[in-house]
Amino acid sequence: MTTRIIPVDLFDLVVFGATGDLAKRKLLPALFHRDLQGQLPEGARIIGASRRAMSREAFRALALAALESYVGEAERSDELTRRFIGRLDYVAVDAGQEGGWADLEKILKQGADRVRVFYLAVGPDLFGPICERLGTHKLVTPQTRVVIEKPLGKSGASAKEVNDAIGRVFAEPAVYRIDHYLGKETVQNLMALRFANALFEPLWNSAHVDHVQITVAETLGVEGRAGYYDTAGALRDMVQNHMLQLLCLVAMEPPASIGADAVRDEKLKVLRSLKPIVGEQIAAATVRGQYRAGATNGAAVTGYLEELGESTSKTETFVAIRAKIANWRWNGVPFYLRTGKRLERRVSEIIVTFKPVPYSVFEASAGPVASNQLVIRLQPDEGVKLWLMIKDPGPGGMRLSHVPLDMSFADAFGVRNPDAYERLIMDVIRGSQTLFMRRDEVEAAWKWIDPILDFWKASPDLPKPYTSGTWGPSAAVALIERDGRTWHGDDDQ
Repeated sequence: MTTRIIPVDLFDLVVFGATGDLAKRKLLPALFHRDLQGQLPEGARIIGASRRAMSREAFRALALAALESYVGEAERSDELTRRFIGRLDYVAVDAGQEGGWADLEKILKQGADRVRVFYLAVGPDLFGPICERLGTHKLVTPQTRVVIEKPLGKSGASAKEVNDAIGRVFAEPAVYRIDHYLGKETVQNLMALRFANALFEPLWNSAHVDHVQITVAETLGVEGRAGYYDTAGALRDMVQNHMLQLLCLVAMEPPASIGADAVRDEKLKVLRSLKPIVGEQIAAATVRGQYRAGATNGAAVTGYLEELGESTSKTETFVAIRAKIANWRWNGVPFYLRTGKRLERRVSEIIVTFKPVPYSVFEASAGPVASNQLVIRLQPDEGVKLWLMIKDPGPGGMRLSHVPLDMSFADAFGVRNPDAYERLIMDVIRGSQTLFMRRDEVEAAWKWIDPILDFWKASPDLPKPYTSGTWGPSAAVALIERDGRTWHGDDDQ
């Protein structure tokens, strides 16, 4: 099976922070793959911008090295690589000063009627200054869009300040707040499973769903980002954006259409329906942890404090939360969220566990009847599993087994699975905002997160320690087992 390539309009894409890690690991390889597939029109330009003084040739050499590191050799023919590298230009621009802006004006003047995208792959403290200068230098046209990377603030108040600064230059329809999780193939398929099949939607409610789990687990630590991470933590870094967005897609009502505002209106309703966790409820409904030395993937690793170079820190590298949605569809159904670094396995998945059958007609010798589960895996191998009860084959009486109907996207479709950034960047150029967060979504998410952050900050308690290579602190197990449930494990994957 081949994928259908939808062309995009002629564009100029300016990447601020073009010499940084995100550009080298994700953005340049994503754009290369789209060019490889013939999706980039002739004459489309990718313009790197950063403070570093560098010639166009030096930037092209940097980009080539990035492709050699992050794109498979089999995909990099000399002819196609030369074509992509030939699209690249570079300008040294100081976001906080006037240096280089006239040079950027000169480059962009040649394509004033094109789609123009400014991708801010920089720290959030530069979002406002860059947008201000884009406005001052009259670089914002009717066809201009700006892409904002997370984190968007460290609290509701700081997020508002950032949004206000961006909003003084760009109207809301031109702002694309990117969350790469929403570009993953499996997240798209969550909507297809729900809204293109008659099988699931009638069961997608509190009458039939026992609970939902969302796990985003990493085996890596902070990997040289300890200084930044210590000002963020897992709640801000993962829960406020990625995990709440996944929760919204699971829990939202069917939208009137797949259009951007129709989908985002329904997600906003979920965020506003999240039952606030406040005061002493926070101690019972949340767990925060911090990894210690241990072993992951068979190798010994140091603890968070050693990586940070400090003797103590209140920053959490693990979070588990029991959330509830106060609306008609989901009343009484717990949503368990779990994310952390240095955990046992790298996996991101959504598990919808349905209620058990009301009565088993089988004899005890047949074995227990387990609940049906829908497992939607985002990484490392994207796919969907539906766990069902069936009879073991062969003679000898009735023996029941819990087995999955398993669809791996790579196996089922036999095509390369595009990286999330490939889809999202093309959506920006097309002007499609369905997979991007609207300002009111961001503010509603922070409104739910802020009380938890404030409680943890005021509490004298430190995050609970856990050994690297495990599934987090034992308190996270207790959080779900108090409700008579368990975290979806690895034995049956």
